[in-house]
Amino acid sequence: MSANRYEHGKRFDKLFPTTCSFIVFLAYMALFINQGIVVTASQRADNSYSYNTVTVVLLTEATKLVASLLIYLKDNKLSTLFTDIRTNIRVLGLYMVPALLYCLYNNLAFVNLAVFDPTTYFLLLQLRVVVTGVIFQVIFKKQLSKRQWVSLIILTIGCIVKQLSTSKKTDLSPTESDVPFSVMLSNLVSLHTGLLLVQVFCSCLAGVYNEKLLKDTGAEVHIMVQNVFMNINSIICNAVVLLYRGELISAFSTTSLSQVWQPVVVVIILNNAAVGIVTCFFLRNLNSILKTFASALELMFTAVLSWVIFGIAVNWWTAVAIALVIFATYMYAQNPVVNRGRLDELEKDTSSEPEGLTLIKNVPPTNV
Repeated sequence: MSANRYEHGKRFDKLFPTTCSFIVFLAYMALFINQGIVVTASQRADNSYSYNTVTVVLLTEATKLVASLLIYLKDNKLSTLFTDIRTNIRVLGLYMVPALLYCLYNNLAFVNLAVFDPTTYFLLLQLRVVVTGVIFQVIFKKQLSKRQWVSLIILTIGCIVKQLSTSKKTDLSPTESDVPFSVMLSNLVSLHTGLLLVQVFCSCLAGVYNEKLLKDTGAEVHIMVQNVFMNINSIICNAVVLLYRGELISAFSTTSLSQVWQPVVVVIILNNAAVGIVTCFFLRNLNSILKTFASALELMFTAVLSWVIFGIAVNWWTAVAIALVIFATYMYAQNPVVNRGRLDELEKDTSSEPEGLTLIKNVPPTNV
């Protein structure tokens, strides 16, 4: 019995190296679950929004930027920030890659939703789990084991089953919610499938590449400075797209801004900003593979909480999906991916510091 407990303890330590990393995992799921619930609460009866979503996205990025700066300046001088930016200008430029990928992902979502029925669209998006595994292997040159691949495939199936449950119970028109298999098949073999696969690829590559910057290329850069880099590039990308569309001015019109100052919308902005910062800590201390499991678990918890709060029924499809995701998570936990990049090498130089979450170790704090 004690031997089994010891083995389980070792596996848990591999999955979550520190208590703080486990807290980050829980915080990531909690914030995403809260986001789903708050966004649902902000919708009108016809599922539309009473506010400009573009304005919310830009204000969220601005909030993340301000929060990252404040956290950094709490222990460092403003002059140190400028020195860090000047010293790591290459890393700042590299963050344009995930920023562009996320921007392309968001814009392709509108294009693909206009072409595909919702069921086909969201089913194909579940390929993100497996694609993340492939990209992770290529970028980090780490081979996933058979058990890890099987757990990822089961997780993908669980997410697909969950999406099928959503399409079965969504109260939409027959053309949207009850799509014949022949129509889905014709959609799958159309030329537009390539665009949807590009969208999936953008999402996965952005996440894994972000992890690469945090743990390898920019491992010695303060994590909040890296957050600043990401936010600056994201704001630039989104602003350029809006400028091209001629929507930049309307996004910050008096009407758009007045709509944003509803309590529920302010909560959405703050929660989304917190999600961005916690995601940075997640990728720094855990990895992209575990992030796919967290996202899947978040879907399941959201389904249960939506039933409790909004009375949205949990059907058999959802129950099966929850069982598959739990089994996949348990299977993965037996042999989790460990990816520390260059962090262990850098932490040897600061071995005298107390163990914990790798948040601000890499840049010596300068008291104001």
